[in-house]
Amino acid sequence: MADNEKKVNINMDPAVAGGIYSNLAIISHSHSEFIIDFAAVLPGLPGPKVESRILMTPEHAKRLLNALAENIGKYENQYGKIEIVNQQPRGTFNLADFNPSDAKS
Repeated sequence: MADNEKKVNINMDPAVAGGIYSNLAIISHSHSEFIIDFAAVLPGLPGPKVESRILMTPEHAKRLLNALAENIGKYENQYGKIEIVNQQPRGTFNLADFNPSDAKS
């Protein structure tokens, strides 16, 4: 750990620890924040329902993008390339459609 990095102790409520499944993310933004809505599209259900909404500053959104790119790279080094089977419409996409090479900017 670098000298300027701080260690953060994170506590997790057991109700949150189970997580929420999402295979759909809808991302929008304003000048001051990014909004990510997470939902699931499942067979037999009438349509996706947003289960979680995350709001963050543009700087933190960029940090998330870079962290995802780094972790996807590590995953692919360990397990092999993640193949994208089909593309979703712009603005609404599966989380797996993220291309880690786009995060280098």
